[in-house]
Amino acid sequence: MNKFHGTGVALVTPFNADGTVDYPGLKNLINHLVEGKVEYLVSLGTTGEASTLNKSDKKKIWEFTAEINDGRLPLVAGIGGNDTAELAQSIKDFEVSGYDAILSASPYYNKPTQEGIYQHYKAVSEASALPVFLYNVPGRTGSNVSPETTCRLANDFKNIIGTKEASGSFDQFNQILRDKPADFMLISGDDPVAMPMIALGAVGVISVVGNALPQQLSDMIRLCLNGDFKAAAPLHLDLIEFTRLIFAEGNPGGVKAALKQLGICDDYVRLPLVQVSENLRKAIIAETSRITA
Repeated sequence: MNKFHGTGVALVTPFNADGTVDYPGLKNLINHLVEGKVEYLVSLGTTGEASTLNKSDKKKIWEFTAEINDGRLPLVAGIGGNDTAELAQSIKDFEVSGYDAILSASPYYNKPTQEGIYQHYKAVSEASALPVFLYNVPGRTGSNVSPETTCRLANDFKNIIGTKEASGSFDQFNQILRDKPADFMLISGDDPVAMPMIALGAVGVISVVGNALPQQLSDMIRLCLNGDFKAAAPLHLDLIEFTRLIFAEGNPGGVKAALKQLGICDDYVRLPLVQVSENLRKAIIAETSRITA
């Protein structure tokens, strides 16, 4: 599974002013990331505003992404939900052609127990014809996937091959790394801590920053994976202010402002999200211009 070592990018979904999907913008973005030498793409994760897309939208976006990618990079589909039965059916119905794995966020809002989380992912594992990545993001879901549950799932289901960890807890990362099967992948779900997580033993990042700055980010991640943290450190530090700015008013409004500045796609989002404030937009434009000059 080395194809998932390095930089994965959680693709934004470009929109037109009327809220429809901007497919030319999505094509531009995919080509931008391929040219930026990232390792793989994630379609319709949180950054892709999947929660405001209907089933028809999602099907078209997945198909279009696979068509434009044309086998150039591994593809991961973000398929999550808080109704386990409905999610399992969606995974069974998913057209897997062109895709290499599924990323599935822990159920949101319900706040299940650890046993509930385990049974949910058991159903996901049994429904999926593709390898599965867990996704732990307690700041969005309202519940944490404990290290014990993560490692229990990793040991019990061979097609659960890794976890995107966005808990921000290094105590949790340490426990997972200590107790997981040898080939189970820990992946950073937060751009700012990707470097220290790799120093502990993570195999890369699924990034938001990489939408706009794929070359800069993937260069840094590869240096980290090669153990050259001295060379990686200046690249990491150079991205700190950009990273802070693009998350200042939530995701993906910030990174879409950067993508607009780069001429990749526009910065429209779907309600309840809104575009970033004018002052923040100016700061993002200035920082994007500085880094890409």
